Amino acid sequence: MVQPIACATRHTQVLVLGAGPAGASSAAFCAQAGLKTMLLEREKGPRFHVGESLMPDTYFTLKRLGVLEKLQTSLHTRKYSVQFVTETGKESQPFYFFENNPHECAQTWQVIRSEFDAMLVDNASFHGVEVYQGTHALDVITDPGNPGKVIGARVRQQGVGEFDIFADVVVDATGQSALIANKLNLRVSDPLLRNASIWTYYKGASREGGLDEGATLILAIQKKKGWFWYIPLANDIVSVGVVGPIDYLLKGRGGAEAIFNEELERCPGAKQRVEPGQRLGEFFTTKDFSYKSSQVAGDGWVLVGDAFGFLDPVYSSGVFLALKSGEMAADAIRSAFQANDFSGARLGAWGPLFLRGMDRMKRLVHAFYEGFNFGTFIRKHPDMKRHLIDLLIGDLFKDSVDAIILPLDAMREENRLMQAQEMEMEKTMASQAIAY
Repeated sequence: MVQPIACATRHTQVLVLGAGPAGASSAAFCAQAGLKTMLLEREKGPRFHVGESLMPDTYFTLKRLGVLEKLQTSLHTRKYSVQFVTETGKESQPFYFFENNPHECAQTWQVIRSEFDAMLVDNASFHGVEVYQGTHALDVITDPGNPGKVIGARVRQQGVGEFDIFADVVVDATGQSALIANKLNLRVSDPLLRNASIWTYYKGASREGGLDEGATLILAIQKKKGWFWYIPLANDIVSVGVVGPIDYLLKGRGGAEAIFNEELERCPGAKQRVEPGQRLGEFFTTKDFSYKSSQVAGDGWVLVGDAFGFLDPVYSSGVFLALKSGEMAADAIRSAFQANDFSGARLGAWGPLFLRGMDRMKRLVHAFYEGFNFGTFIRKHPDMKRHLIDLLIGDLFKDSVDAIILPLDAMREENRLMQAQEMEMEKTMASQAIAY
């Protein structure tokens, strides 16, 4: 049964729309700071969601939230590394996170998102957040005298109907629905990252032993048409998904199952791993457009998680960026209340640092889709391995990792030239064949 929001409580200091990792973490941090906080979630109970792999640097946000001990005693699969597999099935050496830092933060988890998200919501409630599930944010309410200022939200609650809730600060954590970004026309797409994903789950598929049992695997598809993720979860279940350009993966082809199986045939590394297993349930599809908003905040409002931007499923940065944005935004909100200043400048003070970190990861994402080879790069620049691992663990917010930019960009340019030469050779051979 949905708990109704009483008329007398339809005003709060902080109103958070959406109870995914970004919303639940920002709400919890605001409540920890003594702010009256409401958290609304359209779903009732645990929700299914993809994005099971955590980056190691989620450790620090999770510790501050107070949920680290629950994860450490949970059955979620422990993750120590990420590994890359070429289109021929050749495996790279695992990139062990503890090579940079032997601290316990170098170990993270592959989580079942319904359980992980529910844990974060329960934690927010424990810290004093008023949590209302089955409550759908339909739109945000702007100040009639200042259309860029958000003062509340119009919501629909099951069994109650539609009504307004007003707040000093509204946190948009509505994911790719992105209520505020869409309303204020803030979204900026990345034309180079327009991918789609098809995924499913297997039980009894191949798993490594020891430290490598929980490794995230990124497996290339032949002719560089895309890649598979392979994420070992608890209960002998593996999340397996294929990612590729939308036009290639989805247009003019069959259903999700047929496409998935066709791509599996083009990825020997993934095919041999799933063969011992039994598929569980259906196939899921999503369009992973990469985008970000032109602002992280404005007068009376803040964007966190996918409501601000989405990068790409490769490297598993989604949950990390969601948690980090929720934490950084909550710190800015606390500062805003202390100063009684709810301007966009005050609420968005965290934006430049967050964007620098996100852009560092984006550079590595672009390199991946341009054919970047990790093994070749490390052999050529062994001193860059620590910076590469820093990016893979989520240590994005320090200037020292920028040392990787010049050698990384140089290799990207080499790849582009090589690909251009290959395309030119193919055209020449094709024209010669026609002439013959």
